[in-house]
Amino acid sequence: MGGLVAGGLSGALSARARASEGTRATGPSPVADACILVWLDGGPSHYETFDPKPKAPVEIRGSYNPIATQTPGIQFSERMEKLAAISNDLAIVRSIRHNQGNHGAGNHYMMTGAPPRIPVGCGAFVSFHPSIGSVVSKEIGAPHGIPAYFSLPRMSRSGGPNFLGSKYAPFIVPDSPNSSSFRVRDVTIPVGLTDGRFQSRQAIREQIDTMLRFHDAQVGDPALAIDEFYQQSMQIISSPEAQSAFDIHKEPGEIRNAYGRNTFGQQALLARRLVKAGVPFVTLYHGGWDHHVDIFPRLDQKLPPFEATVAALISDLKQQGMLERTLVVVLGEFGRTPKINNRGGRDHWSNAMSVLFAGGKTPGGQVVGATDRQGYTSIERVLSPENFVSTIYRKLGIDPGQVMYTPEGRPTHLVSDASPIDELMG
Repeated sequence: MGGLVAGGLSGALSARARASEGTRATGPSPVADACILVWLDGGPSHYETFDPKPKAPVEIRGSYNPIATQTPGIQFSERMEKLAAISNDLAIVRSIRHNQGNHGAGNHYMMTGAPPRIPVGCGAFVSFHPSIGSVVSKEIGAPHGIPAYFSLPRMSRSGGPNFLGSKYAPFIVPDSPNSSSFRVRDVTIPVGLTDGRFQSRQAIREQIDTMLRFHDAQVGDPALAIDEFYQQSMQIISSPEAQSAFDIHKEPGEIRNAYGRNTFGQQALLARRLVKAGVPFVTLYHGGWDHHVDIFPRLDQKLPPFEATVAALISDLKQQGMLERTLVVVLGEFGRTPKINNRGGRDHWSNAMSVLFAGGKTPGGQVVGATDRQGYTSIERVLSPENFVSTIYRKLGIDPGQVMYTPEGRPTHLVSDASPIDELMG
């Protein structure tokens, strides 16, 4: 069902309130209004995407050849043809590294900019620090009663709000927009309930609401909180802007075809519609990148439709005049091992990874940093997850060096190293 993490809109709104419109805190001047973060869960190989190593031994370089891009001197893997054709709009960071080589910890570090405080297993869902999307939801908010943070079709392991509270958790849209019957459930009047009956029920509730409420209860009046959740849900249901953003069927067929008539392609198109409606942060969760076995035949199938969708998203944003103010980021929790294992795959490797940036006034046609000749580790312009996260915050006008406070009053730096990646700031 469409809703927050699990459950429908009513359940989601009973757990939290929405970020209010116009709540941007004082911070650096924003150069972007929104971010679409494409999360490649499992850890994509840097070798087979944006950091090919043609001079390395075959057991390291693999079976893919490098190809020229639109930008002289920059090469991508041969399966990245459509992104190579628009490389002047892209910046590739090849030198981010960290020390968290399992999925749970790596996910947390890249999704929050904070390393986990205790050892974390591969399958763990970790929440020691607020995710980027939750912080954006708190600091910026969204207009027209629309949630400020979406995640499609699920939330990543560490994509939640932690001490910020469930008010800033993502709104999940789990159903495939590729379906002809797609609709975001629980955000429209139920089928069979006429407008007249709906208005009548509202009127009855408003009469009941005139009854005396206990405003001075020591721990607050729970009925007042329920009122707030109810009003917020009504905002979404009654907002033409919200309803229009969800209606992907309004898109021309040629646009839908360009994104790809598959689940991920249509989710990316829905993300663009949400951003256009004023949503400041959308995560596109794309799983299946943990290629310990048979990496090349699997990427033969996986990479072409994936990179075609990302290229279509960036090109569409540019054509609509939205790329200037919309940051697109593509990454996973780490890269893959240099040496191909005896099962034809690559294992976890956090010493090197590649991250794609586009839009949000990011200077394109560049590569930031470098790994060594065989891709073992970052050696030039070495960067951290903190630098990566700080870059997103600063582009959106959020101070990554600010101190936030837990409900118990414990001060916590949003990011311990608030230095952005200067080459990406424009």
